[in-house]
Amino acid sequence: MPVNPELQGRVFAPTDPYLVGREKVREFARAVFATNPINHDPAAAVAAGYRDIVAPPTFAVVVQESTLAQLLAEPDAGIDFSRVVHGEQRFSYSRPIVAGDELTATLSVTSIKTLGGNAMVTAESSIVDATGSHVVTASSTLVVRGDA
Repeated sequence: MPVNPELQGRVFAPTDPYLVGREKVREFARAVFATNPINHDPAAAVAAGYRDIVAPPTFAVVVQESTLAQLLAEPDAGIDFSRVVHGEQRFSYSRPIVAGDELTATLSVTSIKTLGGNAMVTAESSIVDATGSHVVTASSTLVVRGDA
C-alpha cells in the first residue's frame, strides 16, 4: 500500500507532556559528546543565564519521537515502518530546552512527494512549553522506500 497522499495537511493531537529531567539531559549530552559545562553542571548553566542545565540542540528528537510514532501508527497512512529511512532533520528554536521544561508536541504533515518510486513524507513537530510558548519546531523527512 503506497503512502496515503491525503496525510498532507493532517494535524495530530498534542502529545502528553514530557518533563525534561536533568539526568536525561546529561545522558543525552554524553551520548552526543556535548562537553559544554552548561549541558552538565547546574551552576555553570545558571552562571550563563539559564535556570537549569541546557539540553543539546538535537535533544528535541526525544520529544518529537512521540509525534512520529503517532504518524507511523496511523491506520490509513500506508507507511510500512520496515521500509522507512530517516532522510533529513532540522530544528528551529525560539529558545533552548532546559531541565524542568514541560513540553508538548503537535505534529503536522507538511508535504508528501513521490520520487523514483519512493515517498518522502515531511512532518513538523511544534514543541511548546507549559505556558504554550513555542520552544522549537523539529522537522523530519522520512523516506518510505517503494517496492524493489
